[in-house]
Amino acid sequence: MLLSELLSVIQPIEIIGSTDKEIKGLHFDSRKIGEGDLFVAQVGTAVDGHTFIDGCVAKGAAAVVLSKREYISQQPIANSQQPTYILVENTDKALGLLASKWFGEPSKQLTLVGVTGTNGKTTIATLLYKLVRAMGHKAGLLSTVVNYIEEEAVPATHTTPDAIELNGLLRRMVDAGCTYAFMEVSSHAIAQERIAGLDFDGALFTNLTRDHIDYHKTFDNYRDTKKRLFDNLKKTAFAVTNKDDKNGLVMTQNCKAAVHTYSTRSLADYKAQILEEGFDGMMLSINGKEVFVPLVGRFNVSNLLCIYGAALNLGFDELEVLRVLSTLKPVNGRFETIHSPKGWTAIVDYAHTPDAVDNVIQTIREILSNKKPIANSQQPKLITVIGCGGNRDKGKRPMMAKIAKQGSEQLILTSDNPRDEEPKDILKDMTDGLTADELRSTLVIEDRATAIQTACTLAQANDVILIAGKGHEDYQIIKGVKHHFDDHEVVRKFI
Repeated sequence: MLLSELLSVIQPIEIIGSTDKEIKGLHFDSRKIGEGDLFVAQVGTAVDGHTFIDGCVAKGAAAVVLSKREYISQQPIANSQQPTYILVENTDKALGLLASKWFGEPSKQLTLVGVTGTNGKTTIATLLYKLVRAMGHKAGLLSTVVNYIEEEAVPATHTTPDAIELNGLLRRMVDAGCTYAFMEVSSHAIAQERIAGLDFDGALFTNLTRDHIDYHKTFDNYRDTKKRLFDNLKKTAFAVTNKDDKNGLVMTQNCKAAVHTYSTRSLADYKAQILEEGFDGMMLSINGKEVFVPLVGRFNVSNLLCIYGAALNLGFDELEVLRVLSTLKPVNGRFETIHSPKGWTAIVDYAHTPDAVDNVIQTIREILSNKKPIANSQQPKLITVIGCGGNRDKGKRPMMAKIAKQGSEQLILTSDNPRDEEPKDILKDMTDGLTADELRSTLVIEDRATAIQTACTLAQANDVILIAGKGHEDYQIIKGVKHHFDDHEVVRKFI
C-alpha cells in the first residue's frame, strides 16, 4: 500500500519526506521491522518506542510515525533510502487508524458489537456469538477466554488485542465469511486507543465496580474511559445499558446512537424476574415470556437481558432468541458447577472484584436457602477459596477477603496469580481486612492446590465450595514464570 494512501486516515502535524513510497508492513514492535516497513513509535507504560526509531531506520524502515519531534533525524542513512517521518499528536490513536486502513477497514464489513463494563463482558460477548451462530449466521468473537473466527479458535492474550492484531483478526473474520463480530472492550483498550478506527454498530454496558484502579488511578477516570465507547457511537448504531447500575445512564449521556435499557428492578425496555432457581439453571420471565436457561444468578439475569436486548436490536425474532437462549451453556469458568459423588458441589468462577465476589456468594446463598432440607442432614455450608492477583489494585484485597468471610461458613485464603509479588504479602493485605475473631476461623494456605484440596476434604453432602478468582485460566504466574494450573483439574482429580 502506498504511504500516501495509508496516511489518508490520520491528520499529521507534519510530514518530512516523500509519501510516494510502497509500505510493506506495519509494526509498533521494533523487533519485527524489516525493509520498507512503517514503524509507529508508541509511548508505553514501561518502554518508549521512540528510543527504538534509529534502530528501525537502520533496519530499513521506510517511514516512522512519532509524536516527539526531537527524535526526527536529518542525518543521511548509509546504503538506505531516507525514511519519511510523520509527526502526530497521539501515536496510539494513529496506530489504530492506520491498522484499520492497512487491513482494508474490516470492521465496516462486519456488524460489530462491543461489550464493556467491569463484570459480565465475557459471558455476554461469548453467548451473543453462540446465539448468532445457532441462528445460522457466521460470526467471530474477541474475548478474554479465547478468540473465534467462525469455528477456528485463536488463543487470547488480552481482553482486547493490540490494534494490529485486532484488525488482523477482524480481517480474517471477513475473509472467512463472517457477518457479525462480538468483542469485549476493556478500559485499557479504550485508554490506549486500541479500538481507534473501528466502526461499531452496537455497544453494550454491563456494570461498573472497583477494578483497575492501579492503572486508572481514580474510579472517575475508569468510568469516563468506559464511557468513551458510547460517546463515539454513530447515529445509526444502538446502545444497550444496565439501568440497575448507577452508571448505566451516565454511559449514554452524550450518546448519538439509539439507547435502550434493561433492568431486573425498574421500568426498562427489557425486564426479567426469576421464577425458579437451582444450581443447574433458572426459570425466568423475560418481557412477560417464560424461558428456562442453564445459567444461574441474578448477575446472569442481567447478562441475559443485555444479550436479549442486543439480539432484538440486531433484528432477530424475539421467540427465536428466547428459544436459543434456553440452549446456551455457561461460559468456561463463569459459575461453572462440578458435582461430587459425595453430594457436594464445587463452583469455579472468575470473580476477582469485590462486587463480583459478593454477587456469586449471594447467588449461592439464595439457592441454598431455597433448597428443601434433607432428613437427618446438617445445614449446607459455603466454603470459599479465594486469592488476589499480584501487581494489581491492592486496595480491593482486604475488601474481597471481608466479603468472602461474611458470606461463607468457612473461608480459605490462598494464592491467585502472585506474578512478581510475594504471595505472603498479598495474603497479608487480604487478612488485614479481617477482625481478630474472623481471622481465627479463617484458613490461610498459600499453595492453591492444597487450599482447594482442603476445601474438598472439609465439604460434606449438600455443601458448596466456591473457588473464585481464576475461572477459565489454566495457569499461575509465580515470580514471572507461567506454570500450568487449572482449578477444574484440581477438583476433578480430588473427586
